[in-house]
Amino acid sequence: MNSLHFPGQTGFYKGKVRDVYYIGSETLVMIASNRISAFDVILPRPIPFKGQVLNQIAAHMLKATTDICPNWLLSTPAPNVSIGKTCQPFKIEMVVRGNLVGHAWRTYSSGLRTLCGATLAEGLKENDFFPTPIITPSTKAEAGHDEDIAPDQIIAQGLCTASEWETLSKYALALFARGKELAAKQGLILADTKYEFGKIGDTIYLMDEVHTPDSSRYFYAEGFEERQASGERQKQLSKEFVREWLIANNFMGKEGQVVPEMTDEWVDTISKRYIELYEKVIGAPFQAKALTDQETEACIVEALKKI
Repeated sequence: MNSLHFPGQTGFYKGKVRDVYYIGSETLVMIASNRISAFDVILPRPIPFKGQVLNQIAAHMLKATTDICPNWLLSTPAPNVSIGKTCQPFKIEMVVRGNLVGHAWRTYSSGLRTLCGATLAEGLKENDFFPTPIITPSTKAEAGHDEDIAPDQIIAQGLCTASEWETLSKYALALFARGKELAAKQGLILADTKYEFGKIGDTIYLMDEVHTPDSSRYFYAEGFEERQASGERQKQLSKEFVREWLIANNFMGKEGQVVPEMTDEWVDTISKRYIELYEKVIGAPFQAKALTDQETEACIVEALKKI
């Protein structure tokens, strides 16, 4: 979509899955594409409606958390488009974990009992709840993989001040508590997620997408305890199924590895899974809406005039 150009545009950035247009110094247009990435690699085929799914979940969650902290969102003029305030981002991702899963479990099972300065209790099994949610921040890498970092290192490296860290932590834990509450209403458990924050002047804003299946991991609440007790795998609601398919086909983004072929049938399956994710997380039917580039551009131009 980088063929689009808007009045007052001052810059363009193409991310792995999103295209960002900077308008003046205060506003940005974020288009959630149908591109899909895993292991830091963009897969060869787009997934119908994926951009709309992620954009609409994020908008819903941002609106549901405005009482906790200010956020960047101004409007969503098209199904896969958000317009918001340009913030100066903190170069850290605030990863909040309620359950011992993913990277935290891999760290734990290797025998370590601290992660990013957070202490991990003894005697936990994979997917168990932590006694209280923990924050395990990572640095936002310009290229390559994000790196784990402890809060004292964040402050020492000047990535934020001690008082900013206090605010970021308070916001992240409050947002996670709200996310868990919203998930519970849908019969889900929010297991882990990440938040990104930025500043305008001295005010800290929540940025980017929130509580989407690309940035979060959900478990089904029904049968969770029974599965834990019997050592069964937990049912997840995230894009983990895409990663599992890649791993099963010997692809983990390493040099020399080739992305397996994505058949029409598999692309359609991924699309349906994303729509299912939307309906489970939001609790409402998904209204698929495919706009042409021209229609999307017209919606954005109209919305920018109002802003």
